Amino acid sequence: MNLPNRITLARIFMIPLMLLFLLLDVEWLAYELKIGSFSLPLNQLIGAILFIVAASTDGIDGYIARKHNLVTNLGKLLDPLADKLLVAAVLISLVAMGKCDAWIAVVIISREFAVTGLREVALLEGSVIAASNWGKAKTITQIVAISALLLNNFPFEWIHFPFDEVAIWLAALITIYSGIDYFVKNKNVLNFSKM
Repeated sequence: MNLPNRITLARIFMIPLMLLFLLLDVEWLAYELKIGSFSLPLNQLIGAILFIVAASTDGIDGYIARKHNLVTNLGKLLDPLADKLLVAAVLISLVAMGKCDAWIAVVIISREFAVTGLREVALLEGSVIAASNWGKAKTITQIVAISALLLNNFPFEWIHFPFDEVAIWLAALITIYSGIDYFVKNKNVLNFSKM
């Protein structure tokens, strides 16, 4: 197994560990870090760090694979799967923690399923749907929004600006738009004429 695939697998294996810290109710993890009026539970900080590290490996594995000609079918399967598992797991956790509206999580996760289905249909037709610029923007805004929610809006909490709320709304809007964009640009894959 090559290095990019190992990095991708590490991202997948970090997900249960992240969930453990975010959702486990253990007394020693309930310690809160306080800076002035800002506070953040230790378990949430550890979960946020794990999420940020895992999310940052997304670009690293792809870059190494392309630069060193290490692109494999396993990597093509695991990389998008790891991304979707990471985002879905943390969004569901944020809903359980009361930090994200369930409808936002449903919209974002549904879009991931829909575009994955579109890509699978395209593969059956012998074509590949590459990531679009809107898809990349979607990923970045989701990571930023989720990180802000996990960090209790740090450091924007000090200036009383709801950056985390603005970011998750923006992520939801870009997620919807990018999903529509994929379907509009690839409508030929769905072959409505055969229906």
